[in-house]
Amino acid sequence: MYWENKGPSNTAATIQAALDRAGELNIQNIVVASSSGETARKLIGCGRRVICVTYHAGYNTPGSRSMSEETIAELQQHDIQVLCTTHLLAGVDRAIRNKFGGVYPAEIMAQTLRMLGQGVKVCVEISGMALDAGLIPFGEEIVAIGGSAKGADTAAVIVPAHSDHFFDSKVKEIICKPRHF
Repeated sequence: MYWENKGPSNTAATIQAALDRAGELNIQNIVVASSSGETARKLIGCGRRVICVTYHAGYNTPGSRSMSEETIAELQQHDIQVLCTTHLLAGVDRAIRNKFGGVYPAEIMAQTLRMLGQGVKVCVEISGMALDAGLIPFGEEIVAIGGSAKGADTAAVIVPAHSDHFFDSKVKEIICKPRHF
């Protein structure tokens, strides 16, 4: 499915398409990007195992999280695991760029994935992050849900690889994404 434009207006339809495809393929694990918790909340009670990946502490403001402790606790009460960690395709490469300038391999990889849309890049990235944290099983298809800013506009079926074998990741299907991004 293709949405005409990117953005949060596609969130409900993206989540429904992701859950429908997970059901068709009998995929039990959903990995969702959510900075505030709003998108993850929409998956409460969906009948699947949900892992919410959010920004690392200090992403917006040094020492602080983008998702409140109350929201994390609420999601956890509903059996949604919350992973707050460094972006797979940023990390120390971004620190080097910020300090010294230039472009580094992880950022080139991220920009290449963005050719398919920001949401596709996010789906690939959060899948690897969740796998590296041991929150999803190795070697199994998962459904990843991401977006271009707020909300969700992209979903994909992915078999992620650990970060040290990143290029073994397989994007099996793009369930939905915006045409204009």
